[in-house]
Amino acid sequence: MALHPAGPLEAAVVAALQQACFPDDPWDEASIATLACPPGGFAVLALNGEEPIGFALARVAAEDAEILAIGVLPSGRRAGAGRRLVDAVSTGARRLGATALFLEVAEDNEAARSLYKACGFFSVGRRPGYYKRRDGRVAALVLRHDLSAG
Repeated sequence: MALHPAGPLEAAVVAALQQACFPDDPWDEASIATLACPPGGFAVLALNGEEPIGFALARVAAEDAEILAIGVLPSGRRAGAGRRLVDAVSTGARRLGATALFLEVAEDNEAARSLYKACGFFSVGRRPGYYKRRDGRVAALVLRHDLSAG
């Protein structure tokens, strides 16, 4: 697996991955292209050979960074892609001057919560009804990681 920086030109690829990973709440290509624009926005693709299997979309504002979306296709999970994407965002955010990295994760997504805990994230809040589901809504946990600690 390799990581590749992505920008507005790769927005269609990121949008397709985002829709495959999160079919209940897909983002359109134009939104992703806007969010991936420097100087504050950036994206990373995870590739298996030449096949995109995952993505991370992030932005930095002053000392705070946020993972806006991150996902790995089911066929690429449990092989380290998620961890490598989180690490790439952390590195990119530090490079842009961030000292803290935030994200939201669905309260019922145990696999993602476990990954983020292993990456050093901790809970700082909860947003009821944040994520759309076919059968309703689910709360998001707001997580934080201190980037100044390394």
